[in-house]
Amino acid sequence: MKILVGSENPVKIEAVREAFSEFFEEVEVLGFKVKSGVPPQPMGEETFRGAENRAKAVMEIDSEHKLYADFFVGIEGGIVRIIGKWFAFGGICIMDRKGKTSFGTSPLFQIPDTIATVLVRGFELGHVMDRITGEKDSKRKGGAIGYFTKGIMGRKDLYKSGIIAAFVPFLNQDLFY
Repeated sequence: MKILVGSENPVKIEAVREAFSEFFEEVEVLGFKVKSGVPPQPMGEETFRGAENRAKAVMEIDSEHKLYADFFVGIEGGIVRIIGKWFAFGGICIMDRKGKTSFGTSPLFQIPDTIATVLVRGFELGHVMDRITGEKDSKRKGGAIGYFTKGIMGRKDLYKSGIIAAFVPFLNQDLFY
């Protein structure tokens, strides 16, 4: 099973590898740098549009380079305001060779209003977390979820659950397609 991911971020690539390994014995995952087509810190539905754009972009790469992948995955980190609180999450889009498309989301976790205020002004959560933690490129490691859970859950685990959730329609094609 060959899967292309619309990112070169090792956390996203490994999350896809682990998630698809739950369903398939042999999994090959390749990541490609693509544009999301959304702001650096997407909000709400922009997050899903960014994930879909990433999946479509790697599908085009597959077609151009004849890689013969089976699935195309886009993952986009975003924020959303619900019940008067701000949450961070990962929006996931999975497409197959025929263009069947599904969406899912990672668990949402609440972020402090002080951070959300900065994000709404256009700053990316990863950059804000780098300043808070003193780390460089924290989004390629545990990310905000790793910091806020004190290392109990990392970004890879967060995304893995979202990828599995996004795969639901492919597991139940008679109900979805």
